[in-house]
Amino acid sequence: MTTVRRGAAALVVSAVLGLSAAPAAFAAPSAPSPTPSVELPAGLYGKGDPTYDGVWRQSLALLAQDTAGVKPADAAVAFLTGQQCAGGGFPSYRADTAKDCDAKLPLDTNAGAAAVQALAALGGQDAVVDKTVGWLKSVQNEDGGWGYNPGGASDANSTSVVIGALAAAGEQPAAARSKGGKTPYDALLTFAKPCGGQDGGAFVYQVASPGIVADSTAAAVIAAHGKGLAAAGGGTKDAKGTACEKATDLEGAAHNGAAYLANGLAAKGHFDTPPMPGAEDSAPAPDFGNTADAIVALSTQGLAEQAKKPLSWLQQNSAAWAEQNGPAAYAQLIFAARAAGADPRSFGGQDLVAALNATGPAPQAAASPSASAKSEKDSGDSSDSSSSTWWIVGVFFVAAVGVGFLFSGRRKNQS
Repeated sequence: MTTVRRGAAALVVSAVLGLSAAPAAFAAPSAPSPTPSVELPAGLYGKGDPTYDGVWRQSLALLAQDTAGVKPADAAVAFLTGQQCAGGGFPSYRADTAKDCDAKLPLDTNAGAAAVQALAALGGQDAVVDKTVGWLKSVQNEDGGWGYNPGGASDANSTSVVIGALAAAGEQPAAARSKGGKTPYDALLTFAKPCGGQDGGAFVYQVASPGIVADSTAAAVIAAHGKGLAAAGGGTKDAKGTACEKATDLEGAAHNGAAYLANGLAAKGHFDTPPMPGAEDSAPAPDFGNTADAIVALSTQGLAEQAKKPLSWLQQNSAAWAEQNGPAAYAQLIFAARAAGADPRSFGGQDLVAALNATGPAPQAAASPSASAKSEKDSGDSSDSSSSTWWIVGVFFVAAVGVGFLFSGRRKNQS
């Protein structure tokens, strides 16, 4: 969920060099987005280059503030609504909102779906939300899912974030049928792996491109429950525990996916990012974003006990990562804390809400610490995701266009 959280570097290198590496889900890099050379627009959260993650990080920031009882600044909301194109879609970032969107500005299903989740939670933006929901439905693939860009092959992360958007907007995801008669849940089930073998029980990024399955699995487990990025957790206890069992429906696949996450986190309490191509001997780096997303997934599935160890690890180790990666990273940690029943205002000695607020325009009002648990409503979705991982995805997209290859996968989804 993600959330960008993937091993995208291999894809970027492959696209630039023309190599034939399979697309992978993305693990957030350890460095933040480059500081832009131009003045940032008013209302935007974060100081890094917004070209590839402006809408994404803004949406996560506003959604996280809402879950913590904070009313964002009008300028922050206006920035997000102003990013929408006339047809309802959102690009990753629209630098000049005085000009109409054109074909040279690729639309981004993940950005649009995240924006829907944030704006639906805040309220008062029905026209914007409805238009984007209509656009998302119009670009649904025949298999029932969505790709990162319209027309791209469906992937688990993009399909999951759109499911969260539909639910946040009051829609029934199961009723969103493609021209082929398939629903988003039909598509989601195709990414579930059977038990046994490598990554048994996980949800792969794409059927032909497994990617970093912790990312796609966390996103899919949450979406299987009809939830989104800020899923509140508190799911009914999963009596099956962490055993992988034969599954023929999405309910069983969600259990297996959560079991995969729980077992993967059991030893160290966190996931690691895979080594970069050509650097297989390098020490693995902790994957904070996917660990945070997994906590939301486990809590939603009803495996609250299995979420305790990774939550404790994040509380002790995530401060530097969040400071480096900015608003989307703080949002992911807030989502994880909320889902697991922790206080985001006292998270390992850090006030995540105050830290998030400090990355953008001062909010209109901030709730007292006791109000941080005020929102029991679910505000909606891979990816999955921190701001810098979305940046990597964007880099890949630009590189892919340069070699005539359209990337349909999602970014997000964190270091």
